[in-house]
Amino acid sequence: MNNNLSWIDEAYSKSIDKVIKLSKKIGVSFPHVCLDGNYNCEAAHFWTSGFWGGLLWLAYRETKDESLKTIAEEIEKELNVPLHEFYEIHHDVGFMYLPTSVINYTWTGNKESRKSGLIAASHLAGRFNFKGEFIRAWTHRVDPNSTGWAIIDCLMNLPLLFWASKEINDPRFKHIAIAHANTVLKSFVREDWTVPHIVSFDPETGEKIENLGGQGLGPDSAWSRGQSWAIYGFAVAARETGDTKYLTASKNIANYFLSHLPNDKVPYWDFRTAEKDKFVRDSTAAACTASGLLELSTLLTDEIEKTFYYESAIAILKGLYDNYSDFSNAQDAILTKGTVSYPNNKHVNVPIIYGDYYFLEALGKLHGHKGLF
Repeated sequence: MNNNLSWIDEAYSKSIDKVIKLSKKIGVSFPHVCLDGNYNCEAAHFWTSGFWGGLLWLAYRETKDESLKTIAEEIEKELNVPLHEFYEIHHDVGFMYLPTSVINYTWTGNKESRKSGLIAASHLAGRFNFKGEFIRAWTHRVDPNSTGWAIIDCLMNLPLLFWASKEINDPRFKHIAIAHANTVLKSFVREDWTVPHIVSFDPETGEKIENLGGQGLGPDSAWSRGQSWAIYGFAVAARETGDTKYLTASKNIANYFLSHLPNDKVPYWDFRTAEKDKFVRDSTAAACTASGLLELSTLLTDEIEKTFYYESAIAILKGLYDNYSDFSNAQDAILTKGTVSYPNNKHVNVPIIYGDYYFLEALGKLHGHKGLF
């Protein structure tokens, strides 16, 4: 393996330092995108609301700075409001409560945090469509047509269900997670090992209707962040179940992703985008994939494969560090050029909080820590 890795310590230290500085500026907040140098603040029910708390916990793990823990716990209290109000809760409770409530309980033994994590898991399990064997995405408030929709992102919420099953020694949560993962294998994954953003099912019969483009170029495109969710999500499913079919899917989707990267290792927003639109990048897809590849490498027994995915993750992180990071005071974020939705011209080539989160999570894995998902 590559031994010239001194930059990793530097990137890790700089990232943690920036989180500490930012904590004093934004405190209890729910940042999503960084505009004009400053992170915005979304409502507590917004799907990215757990990532800032997660960054604080990642930094706290390394520094034991109690001020970070205090802010993270205050964020968690705010997150309990939509959890109990129910109506704004959606499929992304894994993104919201794994890096906040579940980690608080896991690391400190906080019983109230355990309860919040289990309530969130129950919400997620309650979204399961028995006929189609999928977890329904979004709510009618987001899109009135979404009753039969499942999205690739939801693979990354399944760790919450796996955790809940182990925590209370009840396999029902795990069974739902496995059923959803199997539906993704059957109805999302194409022969070329790419996935669409959205699949529409008949919510009454469970039959698949069609692929939808969502935040990708179209129904048949390869939205780069969608591929990253699939790489990491299937790796976690393999870790939690020991089922090699998920491992195979993670590897093959990763192979597609890696073979289509530009030289700087940060993907275009969609791998099938037109040449004129290749200026649109998504650093968040790179960061998530890097963390997912590190997870994948730990599951492999073949040393050649293990080394390949491990070094591929390092190459992506190096590309991010060299070309897409900013540790100055000019902006709140660490990574630049993430893209939320190019088809909707929504937050294109701007810093995004989950890019920062997965970047620091991946660097933490290189320092011997486990990820939060």
